[in-house]
Amino acid sequence: MKATEVPAIAGAYLFEPTPYADERGFFCRTFDADVVRSVGLDPDAFVQDSLSRSVRGVLRGLHLRSGAGEAKLVRCSYGRIFDVVVDLRPDSPTYRGRAFFELSGETQATLYIPAGCAHGFQALTGTADTSYRIDRPHDPAEDVTIAFDDPELAIPWPLPVASMSQRDREAPSLAEVLKSKES
Repeated sequence: MKATEVPAIAGAYLFEPTPYADERGFFCRTFDADVVRSVGLDPDAFVQDSLSRSVRGVLRGLHLRSGAGEAKLVRCSYGRIFDVVVDLRPDSPTYRGRAFFELSGETQATLYIPAGCAHGFQALTGTADTSYRIDRPHDPAEDVTIAFDDPELAIPWPLPVASMSQRDREAPSLAEVLKSKES
């Protein structure tokens, strides 16, 4: 497994496993505490694992947490997703930077997203399972959502949106979210 820094988002990493394939399929390690530790992250900090299943065109996000934020490891375990990270940490050298990835069950790559970054994705295949490893328990009172189609972010979502939650449909703009954080 190798870890690569994400230049557009300070502190973000892409972890790419080495799959062993044969006539049965493949096997790979999707989490390695030593590799995570080698880039300065605490592998024991993650306290919750979650899974979402989406169908083609479903869009989830852009989400982040207020307060201390939430760091997470995200992996598409089946299918393919278009994954988006937006750096919203005011003190970060990559503040407002954006990064886009295609994560898939074929590669099993895992993306580390630092606390204070917004995250969202769109399913590109008939079924896409997305796994999350999160560094603190979820508190719905800290949920923040930003409009997926905010013109300031200009995210190039690859497909028309087939479905999304009401919360995501009604999300405020980035400017509104940032203004509310100031007050």
